[in-house]
Amino acid sequence: MAQVSLKKLVKRYGALEIVHGIDLDIKDKEFIALVGPSGCGKSTTLRMIAGLEDISGGEISIGDTVVNDLPPRDRNISMVFQSYALYPHMTVRENMGFSLKIAKRSQAEIDERVNEAAKILSLEALMERRPAQLSGGQRQRVAMGRAIVRQPDVFLFDEPLSNLDAKLRTQVRTEIKRLHAKVQSTMIYVTHDQVEAMTLADRIVIMRDGYIEQVGTPDEVFKKPATRFVAGFIGSPPMNIEEAKVEAGKLVFKNGDSLPLPVQFKDRVKDGQQVVFGLRPDDIFPTGHGLHSGEDADVHHNEVSVVITEPLGNETLVFVEFAGREWVSRMLNPRLLKTGERLQMSFDLSQAHLFSAETGKSLAL
Repeated sequence: MAQVSLKKLVKRYGALEIVHGIDLDIKDKEFIALVGPSGCGKSTTLRMIAGLEDISGGEISIGDTVVNDLPPRDRNISMVFQSYALYPHMTVRENMGFSLKIAKRSQAEIDERVNEAAKILSLEALMERRPAQLSGGQRQRVAMGRAIVRQPDVFLFDEPLSNLDAKLRTQVRTEIKRLHAKVQSTMIYVTHDQVEAMTLADRIVIMRDGYIEQVGTPDEVFKKPATRFVAGFIGSPPMNIEEAKVEAGKLVFKNGDSLPLPVQFKDRVKDGQQVVFGLRPDDIFPTGHGLHSGEDADVHHNEVSVVITEPLGNETLVFVEFAGREWVSRMLNPRLLKTGERLQMSFDLSQAHLFSAETGKSLAL
């Protein structure tokens, strides 16, 4: 069993605390993504699990063993780095088998494990090449192969796709997903890219300033964000978010524009309360050019001005002026729009979110 447990985990550098007593339980064979902006503590947390950083407080367990004081080599983990870290003078075969050679495994065992990993990652034709003769995506697959041959309890990935171009990133992301399906090991994956997190992980851990904001499945963190931060961080384009005041069954924005108070929040707010309203671009669309999830009564129509458009083929992102700023909407079956054109826009308020203006926490929870 390779469950991983973090209890009140703390990291300090001198007086500066980077990770603030986080708790997290990762199930055996689960794929977890730690995601958040730069400086949120995700890579530091991963490095503490690996034993590459000392912990300042709390406890880390892998399986039934507390590993706080164990060196990295005794934790039975394998780590895949952003920089590949391959030996340039060794072939692919030698790079993949090097850790087993150091561990004094028999040549027969080394060959068996290396060949098995090469088959999983489709590297058979590259085994006699050196890193300089490989593309970036091939090098990253070799780095993953080197991790596989150790047969670890836990795989750790530290932003492994950051050095790849967009096309290669998509290809290697698919390879990682296939890898998890084949080897069925616990995987912990650090990234600042929410698309990677959403497409790869069973659950996502969203971090901010050394704290965990929310843990949930990709569907949960997208549809039920626990905080204003999560709502704005998850989703591309990001959620439209604006402060408002509850007045006589309406949400009134600072410039005087208003929307009806969504039905699902009528018993959760009171008149005069300051709130933060959020609605994803998918739930705002030029009337007749989108799909709504709620009843017709939940869809509110407002006339707005087009600021700019971003054609994407079968859809167009339409930026419109509303509540004193630009809001982004998603237009299906698009038609040509002109800057300044007046347009009737549909707001599907059944999908709206409200957050506390004071705490940033969802008022739906």
